[in-house]
Amino acid sequence: MLLLTESMLINETMTLAKPCIKIKAKANHHALFLMISACILLACTLVINQYYGQDYRISFIFLYLLTFVLFLVGLYKHSEPKFSYYIQHCGVQYHHRHGSWRISWHHIKKIRCVTETLGTAEIYVPYIGIKLKNIDTLAERISPRLANNLIHEQKLLLSYALANQLLSFEQTQLNFSPFVLESGNTITGPIAAFMFQSQLLQTALGYHLYIPEQSTDRSLVDFCQLLNQCKNYALDNNLEKNRTNFLSKQESNFGTIK
Repeated sequence: MLLLTESMLINETMTLAKPCIKIKAKANHHALFLMISACILLACTLVINQYYGQDYRISFIFLYLLTFVLFLVGLYKHSEPKFSYYIQHCGVQYHHRHGSWRISWHHIKKIRCVTETLGTAEIYVPYIGIKLKNIDTLAERISPRLANNLIHEQKLLLSYALANQLLSFEQTQLNFSPFVLESGNTITGPIAAFMFQSQLLQTALGYHLYIPEQSTDRSLVDFCQLLNQCKNYALDNNLEKNRTNFLSKQESNFGTIK
């Protein structure tokens, strides 16, 4: 009976976990091509330099620098994770070379392309915004290294908010104070600083998390539509709750059998 139950758990888990949409970032494109091109250009430059090195020394120095830059750019792109987003029945997960964050669908209030209306003009900001039902969720689902990196990556959003008088200069400065969660627990370090910044951006632009265009493989409008479709489908079919209930029940059965 134990073997039968284990088999049922494995099959059901695989069935529930199988649907997954993997998104490859635009920034990862052509990484190998750039590194190979740099190596070929370097080889050609070395050969030609043997014959004309003395006459065109400055030009060859420029070519060496160009190959070095091309290789570094390709290496930088290659260091990124193969896929930047994993969209599943339980939520969406973002992977970066500095870490990751994961948010469940039922913790998300809305997902929209970021726009701002100034007077009669509607300004398009090249990000998708995710507004959470409770910002405390973010503290438990983001790695410290990624939080620290996003603090700096989102400087452009803070600058935009400052330029359009959505935030004051004092508000855009980093806040290293401890962040107090609703539960009363206190967090410090880069996650705390990122939480304060997320609160500010939510005040200014209406969202806690921001997805940049270069981290997706399609337009922001299409990616936003995809996220909303997956979210609505998962919530309408209650997929995450069913999976959690099933796994909890089976784990309980294992304990009883043993």
